[in-house]
Amino acid sequence: MNRRIKKLLIIFTLLFFILFGIISCCKNIKIDDFKPASVIFVVDASASNQEDLNKQKKFVKEICGRLDPEDKIKIIRVSEDAYLIFEGSPHNSKNISEALNEYTQYDSKEWGTAYGLGIKKALSYSKSMIAEGYVPSVIVIGDLENEGKQEYQVNWSTLPKDIQDIQKVSPEFTMMFAFAHPQKLDFVKSKLLPVLGEQKLIISTEISSDKTKTLFLNEIQR
Repeated sequence: MNRRIKKLLIIFTLLFFILFGIISCCKNIKIDDFKPASVIFVVDASASNQEDLNKQKKFVKEICGRLDPEDKIKIIRVSEDAYLIFEGSPHNSKNISEALNEYTQYDSKEWGTAYGLGIKKALSYSKSMIAEGYVPSVIVIGDLENEGKQEYQVNWSTLPKDIQDIQKVSPEFTMMFAFAHPQKLDFVKSKLLPVLGEQKLIISTEISSDKTKTLFLNEIQR
C-alpha cells in the first residue's frame, strides 16, 4: 500500500512540474500585435510612361501577392486626371489585373500627369484607412514627369506638411517612389527625407525595383 502511495505521489509531482513548465512557457510567449496594412498605389497611365507600364503593373501585382489577406489596397490611376480604379483585397488578383489593364490604356485625348492630385487623394484615403485601424502606406509608380495642369502637379512646398499631418496619427506611415529617373528620385529624397527619414521613404529605379520591393514589404512588416 505504501509503495502504491509513493508511486502516486511521484506521478502527481511530475505532473505538477510539467504543468508548471507549460504555464511558464505560455506566459513567456509573445503574441504578435498584428496590424492590417493599407497600401495605396498611384499608377501613371500617361503617354510618357506607357513604355514601362507593363513592368509597373507586374510590380503592383507582385507586392499585392505578398500582402496579408486582411490588408486592403487602393489603386489610383494618374494621367490628365487622377481617380480610383480599384479598392479591395490584395489577393483579388483577377479584378486587380482587369482594372489595371482596362483603365491604364493610353488615351490620346488625355495629356498631362496629375501626380499632385493623385498623391493628394492617396493621402486623403490614407487618413480614412487610419480611422479604420489600418497602417497606411503610399506607393507612387511612374516617371514623375511634370506635365499638364499646374494645379494638378505636386506642390513640393506643402507635401511635407501634408505627410506630417498623417504622421501625427500614424507614425508608421511609409512612402515609396518607384520607376522614375534617378535625378527625379534624388529630388524627391531632398524634399521628403527630412520628414520621412531613411526607413520610411523608399525610392527605386527600375533596376533596383526587386530589392526595394522587399525593403518596402519588410518596412510594413510583410
